[in-house]
Amino acid sequence: MSSASASATRTAPPGRSGLDRYFRISERGSSVSQEIRGGIVTFFTMAYIVVLNPLIIGTVKDSSGHYIGGGTEPNLAMVAACTALIAGVMTILMGVVANFPLALATGLGLNAFLAYGVASLPEMTWADAMGLIVIEGIIILVLVLTGFRKAVFHAIPAQLKTAISVGIGLFITLIGLIDAGFVRKPSGPTPMELGIGGFLNGWPLLVFVIGLFTIITLLVNKVKGAILYGIVAATVLAIALEALLHVGSQTDATGKVVNPTGWGLNVPTLPGNPFASPQFGLLGDVSVFGAFTKIGVISACLLVFTLMLADFFDTMGTMVAIGGEAGLLDEEGNPPGSQRILVVDSVAAIAGGLGSVSSNTSYIESAAGVGEGARTGLASVVTGVLFLLATFLSPLVSVVPYEAATPALIVVGFLMMQQVAGIDWDDLELAIPAFLTIVLMPFSYSISVGIGAGFVAYTVIKVVRGKATMVHPLMWLVSVLFVVYFAMTPVKSALGVE
Repeated sequence: MSSASASATRTAPPGRSGLDRYFRISERGSSVSQEIRGGIVTFFTMAYIVVLNPLIIGTVKDSSGHYIGGGTEPNLAMVAACTALIAGVMTILMGVVANFPLALATGLGLNAFLAYGVASLPEMTWADAMGLIVIEGIIILVLVLTGFRKAVFHAIPAQLKTAISVGIGLFITLIGLIDAGFVRKPSGPTPMELGIGGFLNGWPLLVFVIGLFTIITLLVNKVKGAILYGIVAATVLAIALEALLHVGSQTDATGKVVNPTGWGLNVPTLPGNPFASPQFGLLGDVSVFGAFTKIGVISACLLVFTLMLADFFDTMGTMVAIGGEAGLLDEEGNPPGSQRILVVDSVAAIAGGLGSVSSNTSYIESAAGVGEGARTGLASVVTGVLFLLATFLSPLVSVVPYEAATPALIVVGFLMMQQVAGIDWDDLELAIPAFLTIVLMPFSYSISVGIGAGFVAYTVIKVVRGKATMVHPLMWLVSVLFVVYFAMTPVKSALGVE
């Protein structure tokens, strides 16, 4: 057992408070203040979803020409309020039921697919699209309750689980670098470049760099609260720079880049009134079976399958990565209470559909809170409460810019990368699938793609080595499903589905 794991299972001292006993804070080598700090850090690294989700699903018309909620004009405030509400409720549920430092919110990628690949289909409406989310969430919940989802998780070789953690570490590092504008897509032939034209240019990038080195300096000097202090310091600097220099946003109201050296998402200015009355009119605006009558049973089923497969494996990889970083994994690489974690995550998918904010899922940004010391569900409760407060304080949520929050993701990516030493790189039968898992997550910008490539490669290599009987039956099944997932377009063509 690792030292981290040992500390997570230490014997608790007598005379603990009820809060300590319920969340097993002392047993996991933590403290209430540590959990509160971790919960706050997780919230600040995730708060962008309250702003970003409305920009993704709230600015796209369905086939009827209406925005989500049924209006002819976007209602971003309503989408933001519902996004924060569902995230808050489900994250608190994760903390109370599963006692795991994992926060949930609308899943990026799935929301974009829902907006551009589902709601915009002929005859489809936003209510129909959200109905598909409810259905896939129910299916996943059934798979969890029957033990199938957990059985699949336990069938994965331990070193592939480690590769998933490492790959996610690289993935969130890339997310942080891109969101901060430190690396960008250039106009030239290369797929990515440093800053603008190969150089760091603009005050926001200075905030990012200063924030990153502030966290690094505090971290190497073993200062507790390093990540949180770094985010706060960078935010204060960003507010000061914007007040003095009026840097402005990168994009205009239509999303077009008009100021490349501006702030990436939020312009860090203190609002005149930090309070706003939340609107929850999207709750329940769902047509569960509408898609089946609009686009046909086969097309609807394929869409549900695509959504389900992405949701099914993203959380598995995320909870392993968080558990590994927190030192909470057992000898087989499984986090404590994994069944409860998966149940809450499945319910979150359903809740996201019923709340019309897209499927809610576990967030790898929770690793930032774990890096700050979070080890129990109390941190998730703190994060969830902050999300609920964000429904009223949405103006304040928009104060923290990408450039101030994303340094935390870079540092956490490094911490997760350290687990790569747990992979036996001399065993090619495991090393090659592990490598593909690690590199394809950031390069494809998808956790599911990385996991699927690793699983398929592992199964194929065992077959060509004459060791097919060593592959767990569930690994066979999942590998076949991923092959179908990767070949979705030709499968649709073969079935005559548009």
